[in-house]
Amino acid sequence: MGARTLPALRLLAVFFAGSVFPLGLAPFDFWPATVISAGLFAGLLHWLPQSGFFIGWLYGAGFFLTGSSWVYVSIHVYGHAPAPLAAVLTAGFCLGLALLTGLQGALYRRLFQPRGWIAATIAFPALWVLFEWLRSWLLTGFPWLFAGYASLHSVAAGWAPVWGIFGQSLLVVALGSGAVAITLAPAQERTKAAGCITLLLLIAGAGHWLNAVEWTQASGQPIRAALYQPNISLEKKWDRRYFNDILNQHQRISESLYSQFDIVLWPESALPAVKDRIEPYLDRVAQSAQEFDSTLITGIPVRAESGLHNSIIALGAGRGVHHKQKLVPFGEYVPLEQWLRGLIAFFDLPMSSFVPGPQQRPLLHAGNIPIAPFICYEVVYPDFVFDAAGDAELLLTVSNDSWFGDSIGPLQHLQMAQFRALETGRPMLRGTNNGVSAIIDHRGRIKAQEPQFEERVISGELQPRTGWTPVVRTGSWPTLVLCAALLSLFLALQGRQSLRSNSHH
Repeated sequence: MGARTLPALRLLAVFFAGSVFPLGLAPFDFWPATVISAGLFAGLLHWLPQSGFFIGWLYGAGFFLTGSSWVYVSIHVYGHAPAPLAAVLTAGFCLGLALLTGLQGALYRRLFQPRGWIAATIAFPALWVLFEWLRSWLLTGFPWLFAGYASLHSVAAGWAPVWGIFGQSLLVVALGSGAVAITLAPAQERTKAAGCITLLLLIAGAGHWLNAVEWTQASGQPIRAALYQPNISLEKKWDRRYFNDILNQHQRISESLYSQFDIVLWPESALPAVKDRIEPYLDRVAQSAQEFDSTLITGIPVRAESGLHNSIIALGAGRGVHHKQKLVPFGEYVPLEQWLRGLIAFFDLPMSSFVPGPQQRPLLHAGNIPIAPFICYEVVYPDFVFDAAGDAELLLTVSNDSWFGDSIGPLQHLQMAQFRALETGRPMLRGTNNGVSAIIDHRGRIKAQEPQFEERVISGELQPRTGWTPVVRTGSWPTLVLCAALLSLFLALQGRQSLRSNSHH
């Protein structure tokens, strides 16, 4: 029994190592959990006899099933799929993503693991980051659950404007795998291994001084903003019986805000109609805002020659329109539509026939303040945000996280928005239907926030800023090139050593 139990416990340990990873992210924010999880993954690839692919896949199963469990809510509660089917679809999504960590484990075991503690310290974190990057664009991308987000509330956060989320992931994972490397090093090399982890700790600690650096500069006077969180259920949102009530609710609440605030923000698809069908209503609210030199910004579907867009428009004293480019599969468009439409209700969600906007991305303006707008999922793509942020003085994102209910999904989403503000040195307004709406300063700190699932107005003051942080100027490429160079150098040195060893024989 003991011989059979031991392998089972080992496999359970792999799954557990992956499942504790999300505890370092929102809403738990216990950053050591992410460091420990990454370190255990590296160690298990050295310690266990099972294949690298299987270890990586099992680690990824724990990683994604705990970190992305919120997908179940959208499929079952709002997609109306029966609970067993929703569970199967969620498991399929998570276990499919785990194939990437399986490939990561297989490549590490095959190419780098024989080099022992040096591989764990250098190659493992570099490979991890390249797989995070791969996940950010493969099959439209799922840039969620990056290790670097665990650093948001740590001393290492000062590095975020320098090298962005991928640089932070490199540091977080290296701290975990570097600590494990000490256990892998032979006795005569443990001092070197300890020196490496000490150097990593010093680098992380240097974030304390970087936190004092102001990469961007205040521009003009502070502005006041109000975010309206209407808390309208998805069942009511697209029920035509509530159409006029929803329009009146938004107008009534906002009438008293224009005289007090420079910007009034409504959430993603706040109004349940295509823009051209409610032009008279939009003209009225725009005129009300204009009377007080206030800008109303709202999410709304917009019909164009290319098709139906999920968009943001600025009215009143503002101007501009942004059509969403990064669409959510199944929520905003249906892959393999000709086969999937009609099979189950989840494949026929309201407003799931959007097309992506054009590559050209004009900024919105609130008076003379340029704003970089992002809709929901777009804010989790770091370089997509960097591309627009440099010419803006303020970031803005609208979302409808109602699809994920009372799960960890909306809180993870908020954390990623905070990180974009920190990376770019820009304040951010985040308006949602039922939370988490927030005003975030240029250091990623929440300045104003109200509870989820309540109708609220979140208000506060924020300072527009100009200037370029290092990562906005360069993008993520320096970090990605560094990781690729480290792996290439590692393989080259390993190959040279093998040739030398063979020549001696």
